[in-house]
Amino acid sequence: MKTKQSKLVDLDDFIDNQYGARGTAARETFEEGYEAFKLGAMLQEMRKENNMTQEQLAAKCGTTKTYISRIENNASDIRLSTLMRIVWEGFGKHLKLTVD
Repeated sequence: MKTKQSKLVDLDDFIDNQYGARGTAARETFEEGYEAFKLGAMLQEMRKENNMTQEQLAAKCGTTKTYISRIENNASDIRLSTLMRIVWEGFGKHLKLTVD
């Protein structure tokens, strides 16, 4: 009986194979996109945890539902000052950043 060999690879190895090593243009583009995706997902999760619609969050922050949607769907770059305003005015929280 033949056994099938596993083709599982480490996530870091997979990303290296797909997008190149850290420091290459393709990898940097991937990393930037991933960070923007995480930011949008975090904002959406916070909004849902607070039982808010995009319209409600936008009204609290002085922006539009369309802009909130674009951030959540990774379709728009967001300025740090805008993100801070959304977090503070929308959720009453402070934004903390770390550098790795």
